[in-house]
Amino acid sequence: MTTETPINSPAKPETTTGARVRNFLIAIVAIALSVALVIGLRTETTSASLAELDQASTPLEVAINNGKPSIVEFYANWCTVCQKMAPDIAQLEQEYADKVNFVMLNVDNTKWLPEMLKYRVDGIPHFVFLSQNGETIAQAIGDQPHTVMASNLEALVTGSSLPYAQASGQVSKFSAPVAPVNNQDDPRSHGSQVVN
Repeated sequence: MTTETPINSPAKPETTTGARVRNFLIAIVAIALSVALVIGLRTETTSASLAELDQASTPLEVAINNGKPSIVEFYANWCTVCQKMAPDIAQLEQEYADKVNFVMLNVDNTKWLPEMLKYRVDGIPHFVFLSQNGETIAQAIGDQPHTVMASNLEALVTGSSLPYAQASGQVSKFSAPVAPVNNQDDPRSHGSQVVN
């Protein structure tokens, strides 16, 4: 007795099993590629923090006296623009570390108050470019594009004038009195006044 087996019946279980194995392999490969992509992107992106930049920075006293030009950044940990610029500054520091001192001064540390007054820091980030002998060449305030900072650093290294920074000599001189001369004339005075 011969029984005929339909041609399609044995193939169905193999096709279903084969399809499951194929789908499983595709899923594994997709997961592996996704993991590789995520790891690759993380290694490409330098997510430098301000704390890391501060720890790696050259102390101000050393920078002024070691014969290399310097860039001094006045910053604060809460400053969103400073945080945004941190990866660019880290990349520039890697590129120019052997030619330029990178100095980080936190404006929340009262130790740097004399420097904040000297360089007239009234907004952050505030960048001060110093010559090899520690003299102020130029300053820049606020968010600076990577290309602008790179051009300024290249000019600093070569001793050229900085193309994208405001020279510190062009600042208007203004000295506000520390305290009013006559407290009675000051409308903010909380002293008692006699009105006739």
